[in-house]
Amino acid sequence: MNLSALVIIPTYNERANIPVLIAGLMQHAGVRVLVVDDNSPDGTGRIADRIAAAEQRVEVLHRTEKEGLGPAYIAGFRKALAEGAGLILEMDADFSHDPAYLPRLLEAAKRADLVIGSRYVEGGGVSNWGALRRGISRGGSAYARLVLGVGVKDLTGGFKCFRREVLEAIDLDSVDARGYAFQIEMTYRALQAGFRVAEVPIVFRDRQAGSSKMDSSIVAEAIWRVPRLRFGRRGA
Repeated sequence: MNLSALVIIPTYNERANIPVLIAGLMQHAGVRVLVVDDNSPDGTGRIADRIAAAEQRVEVLHRTEKEGLGPAYIAGFRKALAEGAGLILEMDADFSHDPAYLPRLLEAAKRADLVIGSRYVEGGGVSNWGALRRGISRGGSAYARLVLGVGVKDLTGGFKCFRREVLEAIDLDSVDARGYAFQIEMTYRALQAGFRVAEVPIVFRDRQAGSSKMDSSIVAEAIWRVPRLRFGRRGA
């Protein structure tokens, strides 16, 4: 594994998940972790601080308020780039993304600039989802593919590995999506910049502890932002 690989985990009220998730990631030699906590009222940030005090490969970035997934990741990207990380990964805090898949993404990053842990390529899938959520997820990815004219099957996937050159090439100041539209936007911008994007299969498992951050406003944001990416000023 690449010694400069850093996993960014945005958190908001994930105290039940974050210690076990970090322990799983620490099983992979050479991987560092950056927890980006949005001032969780349940004390997630304090728990992460205690872990970081005992484990030198873990850092915590504290933010003052909950602003959404996108701004949390952008803050994490900036810190990762400043610290010289060569591979920068995104990962959910709720165990939807299994740490056991980490080597798969890192291996694929030897041949691609952006690697997506994909639910919708052969060998991938989802677990513990009802029919409605499956339909929304598949429909959202299909909608984004059609409007953007790209072949990536899991555009809303949030388990990713960027080579630092991708994030350096994207104008992070202009990325303002807050919800899962952020995932679509980052992948589309990487493609538009000419970077190689690969998908590797993962099985996505619904959270066992804590509550989901998904709501109707996040879905709505994705619906209107996708055409803006393709046809609006930012996507031009």
